Amino acid sequence: MGALCISAAAKEMMQGKIVSENSVNCGTQDKGKKKTVQMMCQEYVIRTDTTDYHVRQEKESHKDILPVNAPVELTLSKDKMKFKVNGKEYEMMVVSEAAAPAPGAPAAAMPATKP
Repeated sequence: MGALCISAAAKEMMQGKIVSENSVNCGTQDKGKKKTVQMMCQEYVIRTDTTDYHVRQEKESHKDILPVNAPVELTLSKDKMKFKVNGKEYEMMVVSEAAAPAPGAPAAAMPATKP
């Protein structure tokens, strides 16, 4: 797995929006003799003007479910994202990033309509 490269300019405050949330497997925890339990974490997609960032909590202790479509103010530093949602601050790990879809671009999965 390659390291994420985030430019020094990315450390400035940016605006974004939470566009989705999913529960993902983030490891296991021993619960006694020969017993392990799957650990689940929330993974969010935060979209800026140009990039979709997939971020995940680092510790299971973060249990808040953040609202989808909520605006966020964020900064990036290496593989960490710090952001505010509704006045509360969070820090999460950036696990991947991709180019955001162009504004007004049609959804790829939409079927063509017949006249």
